[in-house]
Amino acid sequence: MRERRCRLPGRHSLFWKLAVLLVGFCLLMIWLSWYWGRYLETQNAFLSPESRRVLNGYAAEAEQAWTVGRQQGVDTWLREVRRHEQGWVGVIGHDLQSLSSVPLDDAQVQRLTFMRGVDWPMSGRQKTAPWLKIPFPERPAAGSLVIELPERFKPGRHALFWQMLTNAVIPALFTLLLCVGLYRLLIRPLNQLREQANAWRADRLSNRLSPQMTSRQDELGELNRAFDHMAARLQSTVQIQQQLLRDLSHELRTPLSRLRVACDSEQSLPELRERLSREVDGMRRLVDDTLHLAWLDAEREKLPNEDIQVLALWDMLVDDACFESCWPYRQLICDLDSECWVRGHLNTLAQALENILRNAIRHSPPEGLVRLGGRRDGEDWLIWLEDQGGGVDDNDLERIFAPFIRLDGARPGDGGFGLGLSIARNSLRLQGGDMWAENTPDGLRMTMRLPAREVAASLPAVFASKPAPTGSALN
Repeated sequence: MRERRCRLPGRHSLFWKLAVLLVGFCLLMIWLSWYWGRYLETQNAFLSPESRRVLNGYAAEAEQAWTVGRQQGVDTWLREVRRHEQGWVGVIGHDLQSLSSVPLDDAQVQRLTFMRGVDWPMSGRQKTAPWLKIPFPERPAAGSLVIELPERFKPGRHALFWQMLTNAVIPALFTLLLCVGLYRLLIRPLNQLREQANAWRADRLSNRLSPQMTSRQDELGELNRAFDHMAARLQSTVQIQQQLLRDLSHELRTPLSRLRVACDSEQSLPELRERLSREVDGMRRLVDDTLHLAWLDAEREKLPNEDIQVLALWDMLVDDACFESCWPYRQLICDLDSECWVRGHLNTLAQALENILRNAIRHSPPEGLVRLGGRRDGEDWLIWLEDQGGGVDDNDLERIFAPFIRLDGARPGDGGFGLGLSIARNSLRLQGGDMWAENTPDGLRMTMRLPAREVAASLPAVFASKPAPTGSALN
């Protein structure tokens, strides 16, 4: 079994946008839990700068009191400090003996073994306040201030608030930002598609998505463009179907009026039967061609292609055209050789070529020439049919392909319903080709573009039988 290779999405894929969004969210959460968490832990475990400034000031005052007044100075200073500090305060020397006149008891001496510095972390789990040892600023060896940490200086008093902020509020805000990003990336485009679908349901087929949505380069952009194209095709199809229905109803009025006149006339039965038969046949051809044109416009899948030799197809069509028009073969000239092969659907290509051939015969003078030519153009063949019918006005070169368009006075000849060229062009476009018209010095040139296919084999079996009757209605 062939091993399947895993292909990464394109650089404009929605996958990368989602990946960047989710990776950014994860990095923010990691930063929140590590850097910000450590910062808050530090803030909640250590004394604030203001607290350390006050405590170091006490140590400087105690040093000043010892330097100036010795024990009496320390006693005076301690009495002054204990007026506004509730905890224990003492001054000791380097031998851990009291520098005041009051010696330390055993419990106090025991507490001296667990003293902390002002720069040390303070545990929030202790039930009793820690004792801090603050050396004299000028002469640290002379002594130190020992003070039970005042309640107002204890760190972590707002620890619960910061924990709630860190573990709940900020993650919730980051998650909200993630949801906003996902909404802008995914939900909002889908909401616009939903609004577009609701507009269709309300028969507002002209509504289109905004250029901002259709210009995206990811999968949603492709979906938006496909949706917009589908809307345009749907609107075009509905308009064409409605126009065809209006044109068909208009075209049927004339034969129906003639039928009414024929029924009310006093013609003999054979004449009346002939008139009815002719009018019914005309209406049948009109309805068949209109339905065929509607099918060609509604059909979106390309027809199955096969190799077609244009020269062989031309020979078969010329036989039918000469029989119907009584033109001699010498007036229908083919400049293509047997090397001209195209890819297409045989019956639709035969119908298109037969339509423009009969159209050229109808509009050419009785002794005129109709010439088939072509040349290779890259991967395509350009095949054209020229007549000597005098051409049409340049402004009408595109109008002649519209359904039920029949130009008056520009070219001789009459008959038809104005559907032949519409059917021919739609047939070619359905098989990957195209058709257009241009004037020549003598008449009109109809050019067809079809995919080329080099074939060295002999005439294939597809030409063993004549293509299916096209039943075309010509311009």
